Amino acid sequence: MAGRTATRSLADVAAAAAQVFTRRGYRETGISDVSKALGLSHGALYTYVHSKEALLYVALAWSIGPELLEDLETPVRLSSEEEIVALARRWTDAEGLPKLTAASTRRRVDSVREEFGEIVDELYTFIETNRDVLALVAQCARELPEMFRFWFVQRRRGHFDALSGYLRKRIRSGRLREVPDVPTAARFIAETVAWFAWHRLGDPDSATLTDEQCRATVHHLLTSAFLRDS
Repeated sequence: MAGRTATRSLADVAAAAAQVFTRRGYRETGISDVSKALGLSHGALYTYVHSKEALLYVALAWSIGPELLEDLETPVRLSSEEEIVALARRWTDAEGLPKLTAASTRRRVDSVREEFGEIVDELYTFIETNRDVLALVAQCARELPEMFRFWFVQRRRGHFDALSGYLRKRIRSGRLREVPDVPTAARFIAETVAWFAWHRLGDPDSATLTDEQCRATVHHLLTSAFLRDS
């Protein structure tokens, strides 16, 4: 009932916070928005987190893996935004894109079709598996300077640069087709994968497509577009 304190787990709080932050962004989200979503009083939420920054931290931790909440003491306290960034950094370091990294440094390859296909599939799997985390991070990073620098400048642009470097290497060796602009081609690959692996779910018609259908079609069309004819 309104005004009464209900018992919730930290995971309940984190899940509700993740939904509200993803929908409204960091600036527009208040402690009261999350407490309302949970049916808690405003003051009751402070028994779980000490601040809005701490609320975003637990939301991010829950999105990455609910087990990350197990060792946190309540109320969760943060001393800086950098702790949120450090959590996001550990997540991206653990996930990574190892096939792209290996291909970018590999001098010779027997089958570019297999190599390129693995890079596309790896990116699809990363986005498909981490849709909720990506949505939360992308929404809030626009409004937090340290998070913006980490996510958009270091990680996201870093991935685009790595993919561009891979394309240049294989184009120079004659294994991939020439393209008008390599950075644009890298963006085309990444955004095509992202739309089908994630953003299509926001479209009523495209959401009816299964991940299996999308994954196979994206793999087929991108390899066909970039590989030279035998």
